Amino acid sequence: MAWIKNKKDLALTPERKVALSLVEAAFEAIETKKVIRKNFKIKGNELVIKNKKFNLKKFKKISVIGFGKVSCLAALEIENILGKKISQGVVIGETQTKCEIIKTYAGTHPLPSRKNFLITKDLIKIASGASKDDLVIVVVSGGGSALLCWPETECSLGKKLYLDSIKSDIPIEELNILRKHLSGLKGGGLAKILYPATVVSLIFCDVPSNRFEMVASGPTYYDSTTIKDVEKIAKKYNFKGYSFNETPKENIYFKKVFNIPLLSNLDALNGMKKKANELGLRAKILSSDISRKQDQAVKIFSSVNFRGVILAGGEPEAAVPKNHGKGGRNQELTLKMLSKLKDKEVFISFGSDGWDNSPAAGAIADALTLKKAEKLKLNPNDFARHFDAFNFFKKTGDLIITGKTNENVSDLMILLKKVN
Repeated sequence: MAWIKNKKDLALTPERKVALSLVEAAFEAIETKKVIRKNFKIKGNELVIKNKKFNLKKFKKISVIGFGKVSCLAALEIENILGKKISQGVVIGETQTKCEIIKTYAGTHPLPSRKNFLITKDLIKIASGASKDDLVIVVVSGGGSALLCWPETECSLGKKLYLDSIKSDIPIEELNILRKHLSGLKGGGLAKILYPATVVSLIFCDVPSNRFEMVASGPTYYDSTTIKDVEKIAKKYNFKGYSFNETPKENIYFKKVFNIPLLSNLDALNGMKKKANELGLRAKILSSDISRKQDQAVKIFSSVNFRGVILAGGEPEAAVPKNHGKGGRNQELTLKMLSKLKDKEVFISFGSDGWDNSPAAGAIADALTLKKAEKLKLNPNDFARHFDAFNFFKKTGDLIITGKTNENVSDLMILLKKVN
């Protein structure tokens, strides 16, 4: 499958061709259909999910619910496998798919909305109606913090929290703690509603360092944080005007919950490393959690003494000025790396969901980019200062266009250093 729609326009040098082939290898490694098919099987009367087995004869009813960017595609593949064994289902993602039994919806992201609330309301009808003899399969993926929205007050407060967060330097760990305590579903709230059913959560992780319990703010995980923790964080960042609640602390709600990690950015990184090795190149995974400030990330990449392919994942924090231009953190990081690149070196940063706060997944940069910028009289520093990387790379013709992929395992980075 050709993931990069404008690959022909970008692959202008041998080094670029190699780097772009690694991008496509990353997408191949995290393709939702393949992940479900690999980890989700029917063997006789048993449902085998990764290393867990469930006797389907024990259950009167099987339901499927889900939320996040991956959920609709995952639901379609689960239905293809289970067929009419599924009684009902509701999932909310960014892009709707067509299932026969499971209802799929497209919600709003990154801001929650009343639309998300109304879809979640349908999802809760299934969850709250589950009995002790039921099996509920839950698809949990990145983007679920915005798409899953209950009660209605969470929609307005969640929107306010998102807008407050982008003006601050709050890390995702602390942000998700606040999200859990604004919601009736996150931080184990969904597990409480699903009790006493058997719950199998399939976790597609977009949080660096394999923190599966943080995906979509942990609706089926026990949450150890408290209101006191929330108050400290809100005070630390001067967040005001919120009404927080406690998350479920009774262990009984989690006794029949099985959280099964299926995918993380390590799968994408290993996919790229394998491809690089097949091409005869040395490859090194620098980190799966490059989540520092972007200037620090630039220093880290620039200081690596390794000839070959350097790979990383994470979400380096970008400072967005008030009067900013267009683009996302991947394009911004690529623009900041541009001046650090030597001859025959290529850098790419891209969002695995195909949407870097713009129609581009990311951008590619090398000496050729600099030459085009000089010819067009473009100053990279000016565009970086105004967070306008999209328009810089649009002018140089170096945006990577994939469209929304319906995959999501954080951002991914490639630095190809001179190998001969």
